[in-house]
Amino acid sequence: MMNIIECKNLSIGYNDHLVLNNLNFKLEEGMYLSIVGNNGSGKSTLLKTILGLIKPLKGKISINVLKSSEIGYLPQINENMKEFPASAYEIVLSGCLNKCRFLPFYSKKQKEMVNNNIKKLKIEKLMKKSFNDLSGGEKQKVLLARALSATNKLLILDEPTNGLDAHSQKDLYSLIKKLNKEGITIILVSHDIHKSLENASHILHLDNKETFFGTVDEYVKTGKCEHFIGGCLND
Repeated sequence: MMNIIECKNLSIGYNDHLVLNNLNFKLEEGMYLSIVGNNGSGKSTLLKTILGLIKPLKGKISINVLKSSEIGYLPQINENMKEFPASAYEIVLSGCLNKCRFLPFYSKKQKEMVNNNIKKLKIEKLMKKSFNDLSGGEKQKVLLARALSATNKLLILDEPTNGLDAHSQKDLYSLIKKLNKEGITIILVSHDIHKSLENASHILHLDNKETFFGTVDEYVKTGKCEHFIGGCLND
């Protein structure tokens, strides 16, 4: 397996304010990495550093095989994202913008790819609707399709199930798992340790004192899971 992302002695933060220090891990093609940790542990900051939105304070982060424009990114949903003056189809299609370069239109190939992603996520019936009129779960599926339209290699998802009901959460996790089985590498930030253990292949547990990276089985054996959420394995 080829490494897609490699972090070496990485220190990250904002305006010289250190958030994470001396982080080391490698992400291989096909992995499903769940990033967990307490609030303020640097999960979202790490994602933004991987995406090139924030420069490392120290150390190095290497992205191989693909360009940053080939990464599909689903950020945390916020109030601004809840209202787009566009149809669901226009939102999904906008995932191709980075591939258009200086062309003022989408290519036939891009539209075919978008339509395939819409079918893959089974959201055909939503396409003519206004994005603003969709439910929370429907909006996340549309935004996931948008992220997927930017890549066929790596999806980065920051708390994608926040604010969704239990049914919508289960549905979205199933879709993400399916995409991973089809060969797309996943990086997902989550507070849901149960789903992380159930779906991911690897865990990155961020902590100010001691960071863990390894397989789910290795993570369970460390006991960090039980300490992290107060005995989740015994629930």
